[in-house]
Amino acid sequence: MAQPLKDMINARSVATLADGISTAHAAFPRDRFVATALDGLEGQELKDRVRHVARALHAALDLPFAQAAPVLRAAAGHTRLDMWSGWPATDYIAEYGVADLDEAMSTIAVITPYATGEFAVRPYLDRYRETALATMRGWADSDDEHLRRLASEGTRPRLPWGSRVRWLMTVGPTLPILERLRDDPSEYVRRSVANHVNDIAKDDPAAAVALLARWRDEGGTHTDRVVRHAVRGLLRTGHPEALPLVGAAHGTGTVEAFTADGTVAVGDRLPFKVTVRADAPGALVLKYAVVRDGSRRVFHLGERIADAEGDIFTLAKSHSFRPVTTRVEPPGPRTLEIIVNGKPRATAAFTLVP
Repeated sequence: MAQPLKDMINARSVATLADGISTAHAAFPRDRFVATALDGLEGQELKDRVRHVARALHAALDLPFAQAAPVLRAAAGHTRLDMWSGWPATDYIAEYGVADLDEAMSTIAVITPYATGEFAVRPYLDRYRETALATMRGWADSDDEHLRRLASEGTRPRLPWGSRVRWLMTVGPTLPILERLRDDPSEYVRRSVANHVNDIAKDDPAAAVALLARWRDEGGTHTDRVVRHAVRGLLRTGHPEALPLVGAAHGTGTVEAFTADGTVAVGDRLPFKVTVRADAPGALVLKYAVVRDGSRRVFHLGERIADAEGDIFTLAKSHSFRPVTTRVEPPGPRTLEIIVNGKPRATAAFTLVP
């Protein structure tokens, strides 16, 4: 079983951060910081652990932020910080440096190659808006892929785990960053751009479709992959204008055969098989939905390219009903729905049993 992410903030990560700071600042009370940071750490969830260590750092460092910032920048060069040892340092910046924009943004820029600063920039974007955004536009021209990626990731409208910055949820302010990075040589950066546009699509689907259509028409070395990744949310919801972005015609494709088991137990998998016939040459984008009262969840099934009308494709899949902490699936009747190019084309009833 994979180690819970919260357990990555631990004695080892705290010691790594302590070593870097004590090397950069001789007066830093290393042992007191480590003891305070570890006291009460167990039992807390991930973000609470990060905040706990950041506050211990603030107490131990005991410096005005303008003096603490150079120490953090130096620490990044004195030890091998990583996501887990460096995250509390960026969280410290987010909480204690907001009155000093220039020092804070400069420090985030130095630390982000080791521990991404995407969460730390959010309070600055919220408070300083255009000034902070201008700095991040400059980062989009950096030689460092981590800093270029931060320009896109830190300004995402719906950054997971990030604090909400309402004005970023309107289309326009971040487009210069996306335009600069959409064909970036780094896949790490391009995936952030695609995720950023996927965020835009949740609030303004028409704007996202128009942007991706223009990018597709203008071309680029990596444009096709960026568009395909960015449009995934729109495809999941069956947005008709999203399908042409991946070469699919809305509503085309016919289900020739569809079989699924009638019952599945909680914790098991429901196998099913579907055969699809192409109504015309081109892409077939296949999804499936699990439907019950008050819930309809859509999943990716596959994509196929038909060379000619009448081409046949058979796909097999099994859907897991393993319990997870974030979702409870009560036993009861369900419908399995096959969606071809945005249109439901076949259904089968089944029952989830205890």
